[in-house]
Amino acid sequence: MQLSEFDFPFDSSLIAAHPCLPRDHARLLVLQRLDRSLAHRRVEELPNLLRPGDLLVVNNTKVLAARVAGRKSTSGAEAEILFVKDLGDAIWEVLIKGTFRPGQIIEMGAEASAVVIERGAIRTTVRVESPIPFSEWLRQYGRMPLPPYLKRAPTDQDREWYQTLFALHEGAIAAPTAGLHFTPELLARLRQSGIGLTAVTLHVGVGTFKPVTVDQIEDHQMGAEWIEVGAEAVHSIEQARAAGGRIISVGTTVVRALETAARADGQIRPYCGETDIFMTPGFSFKVVDALLTNFHLPRTTLLMLVSALAGTELLRQAYADAVCERYRFYSYGDAMLIL
Repeated sequence: MQLSEFDFPFDSSLIAAHPCLPRDHARLLVLQRLDRSLAHRRVEELPNLLRPGDLLVVNNTKVLAARVAGRKSTSGAEAEILFVKDLGDAIWEVLIKGTFRPGQIIEMGAEASAVVIERGAIRTTVRVESPIPFSEWLRQYGRMPLPPYLKRAPTDQDREWYQTLFALHEGAIAAPTAGLHFTPELLARLRQSGIGLTAVTLHVGVGTFKPVTVDQIEDHQMGAEWIEVGAEAVHSIEQARAAGGRIISVGTTVVRALETAARADGQIRPYCGETDIFMTPGFSFKVVDALLTNFHLPRTTLLMLVSALAGTELLRQAYADAVCERYRFYSYGDAMLIL
């Protein structure tokens, strides 16, 4: 398929700079694939939109406060670093703009610094020095890695806003944003309605946001991200399916984790490791029956995944409706439920 098929007209004023509060008051565009209908609801109505016996699967990754402002030790020039992945032995994979050579020291304040070890087209690594374990240093001094399209600096409030209720295992550089809509009150009402919940882990990394630069999307290569689908989640999924319940993925990251753990016969198994699964229209879903997701940027692998589940034409219609109705888009925006 052509990359241009995943474009859509868009008004940038629809990008949400801040979340809806309370979170479950966000708008919800409900897309029914069977009759191709669209309905306008709110996330707080989920207990009435799902069925008893359905199972919600969430991503329990936790966003690291991974963005750090620093300065080159030689020139004093500003340098902003995004710490992507802990490689062990004080070595981190990072994203950083500008000219940096191996040996360059970046001073980060609070007695911490980073020395460039490797600088290449594929990846950049640094060795960090800090007075306390560096992950703890980031928790104290790092800033939340808000998406650049928000065009504002992160605040202390974003430390709460850009983290889901399910956040448990630290390691993501972006939030699994569909999970941001849940509140304790909504979870209680879902339980009372007989709707189950289980969790898997996908540490959102650069692979999710890797730009598609090829005209034929089949030529795109996804970056690998770490996932874990544990035995408890597998058991919950098997029980729900046996009882006739649907598997409702909360976010595209959960879809990628579950479909990676699926066997060809549709059974699911525990899995721990990396995934580079790339879902485009024509993909055969083996585990996921429905999806709660935010609205995504055009020409992205996220939009392609959602198109694979909803159908390209139907999703294009839904996005056109969302733009017309002025839904709030992207990380802090509104949501869509595909049934």
